[in-house]
Amino acid sequence: MPSVARLLWGMTTHINDGRVFLRRQISDLGISQRDFKELQTLSLVRQVTHGVWVDATTPDSQDLRFEAVRLIKPEHAVFCNSTAAWLRKVDTFKPSERFLLKPQCVVPIGSTRCNNGLVRCREAIIPDADVIEIDGILLTSDVRTTSDMLREQWRPYALAAADGMAHAGLVDPEEVQDHVAKLKGYRWIVQARELAYLIEPLAESPGESWSRLRLIDAGFPRPTAQVAVVDANDRVRGWLDLALIEWKVATEYDGREFHTEDDDTLHDDKRRRYFRTVHGWRIAVARREDIFGTCTDFESQVGEWIGREPLPRIW
Repeated sequence: MPSVARLLWGMTTHINDGRVFLRRQISDLGISQRDFKELQTLSLVRQVTHGVWVDATTPDSQDLRFEAVRLIKPEHAVFCNSTAAWLRKVDTFKPSERFLLKPQCVVPIGSTRCNNGLVRCREAIIPDADVIEIDGILLTSDVRTTSDMLREQWRPYALAAADGMAHAGLVDPEEVQDHVAKLKGYRWIVQARELAYLIEPLAESPGESWSRLRLIDAGFPRPTAQVAVVDANDRVRGWLDLALIEWKVATEYDGREFHTEDDDTLHDDKRRRYFRTVHGWRIAVARREDIFGTCTDFESQVGEWIGREPLPRIW
């Protein structure tokens, strides 16, 4: 016999008319705990943030994200860090938090922290100039958000987050550099000031950011991002993620999302073979395990090609 969930929420019915709702509100919507679990099992609902759900057919949007945090917004709280970036449609979550979906916020020092269990809340120095309001929601300004992530995240994740903000056009590297230069007494500000000068708006993925930082921290020159490969007729035949142009050495990062299927691998192999044989590029291909961990083959290969010994890894 079909369950209540199957009967009530078919393909043409939108749960709560497609609007976000709190998990604790499901009884008000006429949904039992048992049926809600079945809705989850059938992928008829999805979690927007911790404790906030929506009909699975409702498309993701910035408006939807703001609606979700409005349901759980603590009084006086300012959304910050990766949550502020997420509200601006930029994914800067570190891998361990990508599916945690628990918003981060700050309240002015001396204020009461929120303990509703739906957000992570802390006290911080938060000048008015560092706060913006969008649709009635307070969040840290884009430059404050970026500088906080540069300070507080692990070195490679911090740079990837800042690159993502710059790639989205939300911050300019010089703006971030000026901002962190003025900060006094903040924890890990030295890291933020250093990394601010490495922000690359052309970076198209965290993997590219990690690879670039790995090369820089190995003591190599800063590679150029998104280098066009041009044929004899001045036609662009493709792009390289990163290149040390003087040595005609390039690196590319193969992430799990777009470079694991057979068709992806065949396309990458054909493209890189063309770059190598026709245009003379030497290309070091990296995956996550080549960038993180103790194996130094990636930078050793690049170092051999450019005639430099890589420095020991610091992350």
